[in-house]
Amino acid sequence: MKFDNKEDILQLTAHWQGDRFENGRPRVGDDILKRMQHVALEEAWGVLWGNGYKHQFQDEWKVVPEGKTLVGRAVTGVMVPQRPDLHDTLLEYGQKEEGRAGFFNSWVIETLVSGDVMVIDMFDKIFQGTYVGGNLANTIAARGGTGQVLWCGIRDVQQVADIDDLVTFYRGNDPTGIGEVTLTGINVPCRIGKAICMPGDVVLGSVAGIIFIPPHLAEECCIRAERTQLRETFQFQRIHEGVYNSHQMDSKWSEEIEADYRAWRKTNTPEQFQHLAFEEDQKSADDQETSDEAGTVL
Repeated sequence: MKFDNKEDILQLTAHWQGDRFENGRPRVGDDILKRMQHVALEEAWGVLWGNGYKHQFQDEWKVVPEGKTLVGRAVTGVMVPQRPDLHDTLLEYGQKEEGRAGFFNSWVIETLVSGDVMVIDMFDKIFQGTYVGGNLANTIAARGGTGQVLWCGIRDVQQVADIDDLVTFYRGNDPTGIGEVTLTGINVPCRIGKAICMPGDVVLGSVAGIIFIPPHLAEECCIRAERTQLRETFQFQRIHEGVYNSHQMDSKWSEEIEADYRAWRKTNTPEQFQHLAFEEDQKSADDQETSDEAGTVL
């Protein structure tokens, strides 16, 4: 086996047809990441669920700093309980054959570039399962990482919380250092609780939890959310103006309201939504409707 193997990454992410990093990891554009900052987790979830991706969400986190949205491209790592023969073999291989320095947790961090989120499955281990402390968390931020999603623990919580440009989702904290674990993969499929993350997924984290968005669906998530937000802007304005009542706005719009919306949009569309293209408003109307399978309104 090889760590961070390009051939494996290309095979696993074949649905992505866009740009890639040198190691083959999908590179969703910076413009999409910027737009994703304004997407509600539930809006993205609706798109994924509708496309059959039903295991992308995980809740039950501790988060520092609180109140910030996390967006970035996933770099994954998988750790397993230590078994001496496997541990010694992989540690020696990584250090001697691939030139990696230090312990396993540093190896993943040293692959990070600007806009990345480190996503680690360490089987929910907290005692001796502290993947990072203050030093390594600052290293992630210095490399341009936007955050870390750790299905395990951390140490030096206050130091990690004080890093303004790094959002950390983690399971618990402990003063012990990392121990008795072995890294079995970098940029491989990664289980985070009841969710799965792949290298290059767009990670969206908020107070609601974490969702892992396949790169080929990231732009659709943005477009669907933006269409919904634009309709809501019109909806709220018309309610405050007394033009329509709550029942008219909260149910399927009449042809009169749809026509009013089309006319309103020509001169009132905010700058951040002016890139949206409409095909006779059919897609916009679809965005208002309930997903039959999910049973939720987008």
